[in-house]
Amino acid sequence: MKEIVLNVKGMMCGGCENRVKKSLEDIEGIESVKADHKTGKVVIMLNKFVLEETIKETLEDIGYEVI
Repeated sequence: MKEIVLNVKGMMCGGCENRVKKSLEDIEGIESVKADHKTGKVVIMLNKFVLEETIKETLEDIGYEVI
């Protein structure tokens, strides 16, 4: 497994965390997601290769910015 840690701007609450988690877990190859609105960190565990650009685009599509 591979871990990716992203800094994400725009998460304000637990609802935002859930939205990020659900959207990213829908991508094939993503095993799990932990999002923390307080730190702005999103930790993604991959079980196979996923382009980081795909992850970034998914987050931007739902209104968040990867910084």
